[in-house]
Amino acid sequence: MTAGIPGWKSAIRVTEGRAAPTPGKWQSATVVQIRRETATAKTFRLELAEPSDHLAGQHYVLRLTAPDGYTASRSYSVASAPDGSNEIELTVERLPEGEVSSFLHDEVVVGDELEVRGPIGGWFVWRGGGPALLLGGGSGVVPLMAMLRLAHRTGRSDLARLIVSTRSPEDLYYAAELARLPAEILYTRRTPKGWPRPAGRLTAADLPAPIGAETTVFVCGSSGFSDAATDTLLGAGVGNERIRVERFGPTG
Repeated sequence: MTAGIPGWKSAIRVTEGRAAPTPGKWQSATVVQIRRETATAKTFRLELAEPSDHLAGQHYVLRLTAPDGYTASRSYSVASAPDGSNEIELTVERLPEGEVSSFLHDEVVVGDELEVRGPIGGWFVWRGGGPALLLGGGSGVVPLMAMLRLAHRTGRSDLARLIVSTRSPEDLYYAAELARLPAEILYTRRTPKGWPRPAGRLTAADLPAPIGAETTVFVCGSSGFSDAATDTLLGAGVGNERIRVERFGPTG
């Protein structure tokens, strides 16, 4: 049994498909930091047994194994920028009926060991070589944050622009950091006092004009957000071949 985690062995999905580590196998990871982002979201910083070579936009799988052999696994996007180290950050939303997310939020502490497998994904990735417009809805901002952080870390903040749609100030992930980075925040239900934009969903008026022909647009969020954002982009003249979408549902 993993130390500090009664009733479970924890396992976060290990890198699949690329050079490190061996595809299809799990590796151990130690929780070195836990940060609260919102009332229902925490970021877990993990030190892997082997260096991560993830790309911005990829994800890892997390798996829990009970003493009787029952397992539960979930996919979580990497929030941290690629930096060649053996540490990654996963931001996890706690869902009321989520057996994995609830366990991570309620039981896991710094020093616990987890297993991981990844990184996974090869299409919804940004390598930092060209301009990118990032549109995120709610927790869909997580993989886009890895892209924004990559641009900032490499001194190319001009390449990536983030527009994140969230319900209220209390629901905004990475709030303090986004105040320092090139990001625009759209509140759909309630804004901070004196906020210049009224509450409302993403519209064409919120997009930069023009969106350059070399710009790749990454959209991540619920199906409703992703579909609406894609329609808005197409209406603004962005070709479908320049839009990359990652939809998600509840990940318990």
